[in-house]
Order: sequence, then structure tokens, then C-alpha cells
Amino acid sequence: MDGIENLRTFVTVADAGSLAAAARRLDIVASVVTKRIDQLESRVCTRLFKRSTKRVTLTEFGARYLPQARRLIFDYDQVFAEMSHSPRQVEGHIRIRVPTPMAIGFMAEALAKFQRQYPRVSLDVVLQDSAKAVGPSEEGFDMAITGAARSFPGAIDETICPLNKWVCAAPAYLEKRGAPQHPRELARHDCLLFESLGRTWQFESATGPPVFVDVRPKLSANDQFVLTVAALRANGIALLPSYAVAVALRAGTLVRVLPRFTVPSVWMKATVPESRVGLPQVRSLIAFLKARYAPVPPWDRES
Repeated sequence: MDGIENLRTFVTVADAGSLAAAARRLDIVASVVTKRIDQLESRVCTRLFKRSTKRVTLTEFGARYLPQARRLIFDYDQVFAEMSHSPRQVEGHIRIRVPTPMAIGFMAEALAKFQRQYPRVSLDVVLQDSAKAVGPSEEGFDMAITGAARSFPGAIDETICPLNKWVCAAPAYLEKRGAPQHPRELARHDCLLFESLGRTWQFESATGPPVFVDVRPKLSANDQFVLTVAALRANGIALLPSYAVAVALRAGTLVRVLPRFTVPSVWMKATVPESRVGLPQVRSLIAFLKARYAPVPPWDRES
């Protein structure tokens, strides 16, 4: 039992970013968190975290084994949930906001499987792709799935998986206008813009400093599905999350542009009001999504 609780504490510290925050989530004192991490590090004979006075960050070793520890905790909890027929079985309601393309392409199936595993949990799923300027609690959500960097007071961010972004276009557009070889050439192209990103796109390369380019939007929208369709119709070059274009890229109806330059990735996360984060049904859904999507989400896996 100590081993599994030490692993649970390891995962919670990694998610919370500090020993004190992990202690609050686990409802134990900080000294117990420290003791469990020390015991786990002693057992594996290496450090799992780099510690400072305010925060802890994963070492390379800790980051490598975090997904496996997360899956083990999820499987452990799932076995006991399925074995239990007590009134304490997970039940309740979750109102969740999900980006439209992610829901259509992947999240709908995940939520359906979650409800098969947790039949006493009801869901209210709202599809919404605009980057909301208000926290989930202000609109009555128990959870919001997002790739935005913004955090909100009174809400906890639970990271789920990396979220890559690709610059892509239809072959017909590139045949007509030519494929840019450097990000600066995007200034001469029609670009399809997700409005919350603004008109400046950032790129990184292995051979130089970051490159910032002001693009000319032929189309601006607050919904990535609209931008994906426009890219498929050869209306311009789009910068979109990989989940929105994964199927089109595999089919060849869209192709990567500027493959030598990468766009900084972000994290897909669940933003949860502090008052809701301890609910069993919410914790179960977060654990389910992390186990399903980390470390490589299904849309980025080679099939």
C-alpha cells in the first residue's frame, strides 16, 4: 500500500507543481508528502524532482516515468471501483466545455467510453472553440478542456498532454502560390487565423533564435473547424492544433508547411474550479483523460 500511495503522491506533486499544493489536494500535511517522495526516490535510487523553496519540477528521470505511474494509479483505482458496489461508487454530474474540433474528432469517443466505465456519472458537454476570457466557474462549468495558456483565479489547471500545432495547407494552394521556405515568406501568403492567437506567429528552429512573423489574414475565425475547412478548400495557410488536422494530414488533403521550423507547443489541460476539483466524478474524469492521452495523444500517434 505504501508503494502505491507514494506513486500517487509523485503524480500529484508533478501535477500540482509544489509540495504544499499536492498536500492540499491529497488532504494530508506537507511533511507526509515530503516523506513519501523521499521514500520513492530512495527506492528508485535517483531524484524525481528538482526542488526550490516555492516549486518543484520533474527531473528527466521523473518525467520519463510519470506517464507510466499515472496509468498504474488509474488502473489501481479502476480495479477497486469496479470491485466495489458500495454507495460510495463514483456518481454525479459533470458540465464540461470542449473545443469543437477536438470533440468531433476524438473527445466524443473518450467521453462515451468514460460513461461506460462510470455509468452513474452524467455529462453535459458544451462545444465551444473560442478562447474564453472568463473562468469555467463563471459560466457554470465543472471543467473546461483547453489549450490556451491563460489561467484563472480560483481555478486549478490539470495538464493532460502536449498539444502540438502545425502550419499546413492544401496541396492545391501550394501548387498555385508556392510553398514558403522560411516563416518570413508567410507575409506574402493568404493566412487563416485563429483570432485568439493574434496576427503574430512564432517559430523555432534548431539553428537560430525564434522567428516572429506578422501574417496577413485572409480569414479570421474563433472556431478552428471553420479554419480547417478553409484550409482544405485551398483558401490559405493555417496554423492549427494537430488534433484538428490529424486526419487530413494522414489523408494527404493537407500537408505540413515549413517542416524545419516548429511552433512552440502548449499543453492541453483541464481547467477546474477549486470548489469542484475534489469531486470524485471530476477527479475520475481527469485521471481517465490523462491515462488515455498521455504521453502521446491518439491524434499524434502513428497508426
